[in-house]
Formats: sequence, structure tokens, C-alpha cells
Amino acid sequence: MKALSNKLKIVFLSTFPPTQCGIATYTQDTIKGITDVFGKSIECEICELVSKPQDNPTQAFTLNTKNRSEYTTVAEEINNDESVKLVHIQHEFGLFGGNYGDHLLDFLNAIKKPVTFTFHSVIQNPNNELKTFVKLLLSYSNSVFVMTNQSEDILVRDYDISKEIITCVPHGTHVVVYELPQKAKEKFEIEDRLVLSTFGLLGEGKNIETGLRALPKIIEKTPNALYLIIGKTHPNLIIDGVDTYRDKLEQMVDELNLRDHVRFINQYLETEELLEYLKATDVYMFTSKDPNQAVSGTFSYAMSCACPIVASKIPHTLEVLTEDSGILVDIGNEDQFAEAAIKLLSDENLREEMGKSSFRKTRASSWENVGIIHINTYKNLFESPSEIKFTYPSIELAHIKRMTTELGIIQFSKISIPDIESGYTLDDNARALVAFCMHYKLTEDKDDLPYILIYLDFIERCQKPKGNFMNYVDQHNREHIEQNAEVNLEDSNARALWALGAVVSNASILPESISKKASKCLLNALKWAETIQSPRSIGFATKGLYLYHSTTPNLYVAAIINKLNAKLLSNYEIHATQDWKWYENYLTYANGIMPESMLYAYLVTNKPIYKKVALESMEFLSSKMFANDNFKVISNDGWYHKGSEPKEYGEQPIDVSYTIQTLSSFYNAFKMPEHKQQMKTAFNWFLGKNHLNQIMYNPVSGGGYDGLEKTNVNFNQGAESTVCFLTARLIMENFKLSESKVIPLMNEKTGIAINL
Repeated sequence: MKALSNKLKIVFLSTFPPTQCGIATYTQDTIKGITDVFGKSIECEICELVSKPQDNPTQAFTLNTKNRSEYTTVAEEINNDESVKLVHIQHEFGLFGGNYGDHLLDFLNAIKKPVTFTFHSVIQNPNNELKTFVKLLLSYSNSVFVMTNQSEDILVRDYDISKEIITCVPHGTHVVVYELPQKAKEKFEIEDRLVLSTFGLLGEGKNIETGLRALPKIIEKTPNALYLIIGKTHPNLIIDGVDTYRDKLEQMVDELNLRDHVRFINQYLETEELLEYLKATDVYMFTSKDPNQAVSGTFSYAMSCACPIVASKIPHTLEVLTEDSGILVDIGNEDQFAEAAIKLLSDENLREEMGKSSFRKTRASSWENVGIIHINTYKNLFESPSEIKFTYPSIELAHIKRMTTELGIIQFSKISIPDIESGYTLDDNARALVAFCMHYKLTEDKDDLPYILIYLDFIERCQKPKGNFMNYVDQHNREHIEQNAEVNLEDSNARALWALGAVVSNASILPESISKKASKCLLNALKWAETIQSPRSIGFATKGLYLYHSTTPNLYVAAIINKLNAKLLSNYEIHATQDWKWYENYLTYANGIMPESMLYAYLVTNKPIYKKVALESMEFLSSKMFANDNFKVISNDGWYHKGSEPKEYGEQPIDVSYTIQTLSSFYNAFKMPEHKQQMKTAFNWFLGKNHLNQIMYNPVSGGGYDGLEKTNVNFNQGAESTVCFLTARLIMENFKLSESKVIPLMNEKTGIAINL
């Protein structure tokens, strides 16, 4: 018997790399998606399907599908591992021995673990024998994954399978950083070409011939067209070293005089390089000639890399490719392929808009989101689903650095591309300064210092003679202008105080010139700070003043904290009732900053009333956002007014982040376990525990998505959402470290708890 593991194990029955086939790659990517999101508690192992005995097997289990006795033997080996909680069979009829692969039944009769399937082929209009066999397979599991709605419909209609046991999960896609093809072409030195491409293991079914026959017509209109044919020939088609299919394609290229316009990349590329080629593609040519092909991974990958697509009409493309992301053509019709490609190659704006549409559509099918869908189904099959925990992604700064120029952090982003025309705001630079101070405190990475200085200089540049701040800087003339002058700028000004206090609180590790500059700016703003009226502005300012005071105790600063929070307390006494313990008659954005402000006022003054109100209002806010281990953000669609029902949807990362920050401060002060648990629950919103079951960040770059709506995610990655995700992630990292070892969370001089 194998040693027990502290993780739940899932065994995948599948081919697996280095075997070169679509199912092997699909399984590898599925496992990576599950592990990236749930690897803290889930371990995936392979039972590799092979066609001959293996001398040195590399996987946990190996099944020689040609040896019928192994089906039972391997099932018993899996049964003996008590950590294995589920077996997931990647099913294709040709993978297993016997009629329709019915040797698999030997395995199913012996296995005692829960079983589920992924059906990679779902055949329409089955004969009675096939229909009976498929129903028999599913009788062992009562759970099956398919990748298209059509496959689900066929199972229900043609096989009498209950819809309740079917999980439709889209073919997974890799998350990339969106960029225009011209940028990606630089890596391959093809900037002067308009690029068509196709990829995958080559074979007759790919029907590359159609693309080649269309190419002469395309070249007439686009003389600089280059057709990239990416991928090796399927190993099963190379006999005695002879690659007949590729030789045929090479001959066609010569006969059609296309040598200057076709480039064969005869390699099995690593995923990262393949994705770079797809990002450099102006038009993707999907030429498959199989009218029954249920799903295509190559087609999905092309969409996910923002490729406009010309595609044969197969079930997958008919279901997914709408006119805003590509053009459907008849199988093998070279004239239609040529006409569609010419249309796209002649209109750069059309290609860009189609590419963006494809990119957005496939974010929901990222391998991370596919992993979430799998786990949500597995939970119905596991005995102990509560043991499944999210894994925190790595801390990535690439996007926030990309958004930052020598002046500051740019306000908005079009998907991943910084929108320089949107200019710079005090709000965003203050938030970015706080985040980088947190990151520097965690890592003491010297590369953080130039960014800290950029954001600090921006705040200093915005400060006016009376100590308050301008909020907006235009990119073109870089002058401070009153943008939206009717809007109360107290919040952005108060955030600047928070950021300055964050810098000062790290004076012991930052260069003296940086901490002194921040201290000077903050002290210059104190007279203005006394005049703040807005409840949230009081909260932001108090946070900054508290951070300053906790490092450099100052009676004047303490007095301002007391004065401001007396105003906030007055608001509470005016509006709070037995059922509404709050500072206003509504909950809007950044609500947590107000109970947090009361908490800091208590820590500085030791007045019991501040503690009482801090805890009461925090409990009230939590009751509106947490229920049954679920977290719900206050909707920005009209907000939540006293006496009315809360609205649904319209959730923003800023509110999730502020909730986590507030809970962190309360936990540091009072060590109440529910505050730590609520922090984890709230952070899981970013990781996919939300109503769309989608991650809310780009795992490659660290970009934070701008919002969660009823049916979609806003995939723009502006400064606010990116910084808020980073801030929340850094807080969770600190708590992860504190759980593994005891780390003082108080200022050594004053004994006051510190949280940025």
C-alpha cells in the first residue's frame, strides 16, 4: 500500500507527454489548471495509457492497453492508494482495446474509486450497439464532461443520457498578455509581413492543402503575406522515416511558386513559443475537413491569442465563432478561404476588433477557469469536498510596471495595453505607492525603489501650497487640471495621506531621502487634514496619520485623528439604528475604511467608544457581505440603501481589497479567528469563488480585471484594479507567512499594531 498523502489525489487515465497527441496535451493542461488553482489540497497523478510495455515508467501508474490483464491489475493498484479519491478517464474510443474500446470495462468492474469521464468524441446517430455501450460506460460513473453544447445535446438526444450528469466545460486556453500582432512579430523578425498561420500535428485531416491553394489569390491582393505552417507531422503518419504528407505539401508549395510566402516550422513547439507565434498572427487559417470534429484545441488556442479567424464549418466553430470574431467558410472551399482572408488582411481595424472579441470570449475558458469547473463537479463525487482549498498565485508585478512611466502609473488599460491618453491620477499613484511599500517590506527587493520614488514624486508634484492636492495630470501637457471639478476630491487627497503614512511607516528599511520626502509632504498636509468632512475621506486620512504616528509618535497627529473620528462617530450616532449600525443611510464603495478608521482612533486614544463602534460597524458590514462561507461585494449598481434589498452584480476589485485590508487590521488588533477566515473567503473571490466561477486576475502579468458583471468579466486591467489585487495578495502572503512562523505584527517602539 502506498504511503498516505495529506492531499486528495485524482488519477487521470490518459495518454501523456512526451506522447504527441491532442489528448495527452489536453490532460497535461487540465492538470496544470487544477494544480495552479487548487494545488494546495489537490494532487493529480497519471495512469499513462501506452501501447507496449514500459521499461522505466515515469508516471504513478501505467496501463498497457494492448494487454487485457493490466486493466484489472492497474485498477487494483489504484484501489490500494487510500489518498486517491477520484479517477478521471480521458475517453476516446481508439485509446482502449476491444470493440469500441470495451476492454475498459475490465478496469471499471475492478475500480472501487469514484469515476468520471471526459468524452473527446460524441458520435451522432449511434447504432444500437454504440448507444448501449456509451450508456453502460456512464452507468459506472454518473458523471461526464464534454466540451461543446452540441456534444451535450447529442448525449441527451441520441443516447438518452440525463442532462444532470453532464458537465459542459469549454476546451481550455492559455492566458496570455494581450498585445497587437505587430509587437509580437518583432520577436521573429517578420514585422514587414502580414502573417497567416495554422498549427498542430499535421495530417490529412488538417487539410493544409486548402490554405495553400487559397494563397496565390491572397498574394495578388497582399503581396507581403506569409503563411506559417507550424507543427510536426503526426508521428503515426511517418513510416520508415518517410513523411509523405509533408512531402506532398512541400511539393504543392513549389508547384504554386509559394516559397517566398510559406514557412514550415517543423517542430513540436513548447507552449510559450507557440503562443508567441499565435500572437504574431494577423489571420488564423483553420482548414480542418472533418465535418464531425466535435472540438479543436488549435482553434481555441488561436482565439485565445486574439487571432481573427477564417474557419471551416465544423461543430466547434459553428458553435463558437460569431461574426464579430471571425469568418466561417465551407470545408475545402479555397475561394471562400481566399476571399475571407483578403477581407481581413485589407482591414487592420476589423482585424483588431475581431481579435479583441476572440480574446475576451476565451478568457472564461482559461485553464484556470476550466480547473475550477472540474473541481466544482468533482466536489459532488468526493467524500470530503470541504478539504479542497484554493492555492494563492505567485506575486507578479509585470503589469503594474508596464502601466508605470517615469511620471507615474497610467490610469486605464485597454485589456493589457496601457491607455496613455487616460492620464494619471493622485488616487492611483497613492494606491500604487502603498502596494509597493508593502512589497518592499515583504521582499526588500531593490528594484521596487525606483517605483516607490516615481509614485512619491507624483504625490509631491500634486501638492498645493495649502497642503491639499490636485488629482489629475494630463499626458500631453502634464499640467495639473481640475478633472471633473464637481466631484469631491477629498477621497483622493486623503488617499495621498494614507500613502505618505505608508512610506513613513517603512522608514527603517527605506532610503532616508524617500522617507523624509514623504514625511515633509504629510506634515504640510496636516492643516488641510483637520478640515476633512467626508466619512470615507476621514477613514483614508486616519489610516495614513495612524501609520505616521505609529512610527513617529506626534501629539498633533494624534489630536487630528481624534478630531476626525469624532466627526465620524457623530455620523454613526445620527444614522445608526438597531438594524442598521452604520455611518450613513447607504453602503457604497470602500465601506471597510470607516470601521477601520474607528479602530485606529481607538488604538491611538484608547477611548472605549471608538472600539465599541468599530466592532459594531464591522460586524454589521460583515453581515451584509458574508453568508454561508460565501462573499458578496456591495453592488455598484445603485449601491445598497437602508430599508431596501441589496442589488446583485456590479462587483469591483477595489471593494474586495478594502474588505481584506480592514479585516486584516481587525485581526491584527483583536486576533478574532472569524476575521482571518473572512479574509480568506473574500480573497477567494479573486481566485474564482464568485458567481461566474472565474479568476479575476491575469496569472501571467498580475493584472487585475476591472469588474465582475452579471454575465461577464471586464478584462481591462486598469491601475485601480491591478493595484487592489496586488495589495490583497500581499496581505494574504503576510498571513501565510505568519501562519508558518511567528512574525511580530506590531511596531517595536510603540507596541501599536501596524497594517498598511
